[in-house]
Amino acid sequence: MVSGGKKLQLGVLVSGRGSNLKAIIDASETGTINAVVAIVISDVADARALELARRQGIEAVFVDPRLHATGAEFDATVVDLLRKREVELVCLAGFMRLLSPHFIREYRNRIMNVHPALLPAFAGLHAQRQAIRYGAKVSGCTVHFVDEGVDTGPIIMQAVVPVLDEDSEETFSARILTYEHRIYARAIQLFAEGRLEIRGRRVLCHGTDTLQQYEKQAWGAINP
Repeated sequence: MVSGGKKLQLGVLVSGRGSNLKAIIDASETGTINAVVAIVISDVADARALELARRQGIEAVFVDPRLHATGAEFDATVVDLLRKREVELVCLAGFMRLLSPHFIREYRNRIMNVHPALLPAFAGLHAQRQAIRYGAKVSGCTVHFVDEGVDTGPIIMQAVVPVLDEDSEETFSARILTYEHRIYARAIQLFAEGRLEIRGRRVLCHGTDTLQQYEKQAWGAINP
C-alpha cells in the first residue's frame, strides 16, 4: 500500500513495441495511478519499448538471454535489477518469457500481467486469433496476478469486447488493446491503494466500490 505522497515503484518487463508500457507511463504522468515507472527491462535488444522509456527519461535496460545459461539465471539478474531500484510491483507488458519459480517467489502476489482474452479461455499466444477461429461471440482482456502457470494466476479485472463478424485478428486486437490500457491502470491503482486481497483464486477489492464497478467504468469510458 502506498501512503502519503509516496508513489508505488513499478518495474515493467517488455519484449516489443511498448503499447501497454506507454499507457502505464501516461497514467503515471497524469496522476491516474499513484505510481512511477522506476525501470524498464527487456530481453530484446532493439525492442521499441526500450527507446520509448528512454525518451521519457526512464532507465531502460537490455538483459541478454544469451549471456545466461538458464532462464533461472536470467531471472536472477532481472530480480537483482528490480531490487536495486526498490520495485514494489512488477508489470508485464508484452513480455514474452515465462518467469521462473525463483522470480515468482521473490515477487509473490506482486506481479501483474494483462492478457488479451477472458481467462481462463484462450490462454497463451495469439489469444485474439484463437477467439476468432473458435467462433466466440465475445472475448476481451484480463488483468491478473502471475503465478507459476501460463495465464493461470488469480484474476483481478476483466473487460468484455464483442467479436464482430467482419473482425480480423488485427482489428479485434486493436479494439481489445484500448480496454487493456484502461483496466491495467485501474488494477495498478487499486494495488497502490492497498485495496486488493487474494483469497484462494479470488481477488477481492476493499472499499466502497467494487471491481465490477471499475469494469463498468472502463466499458462506459470507451463506449459512452
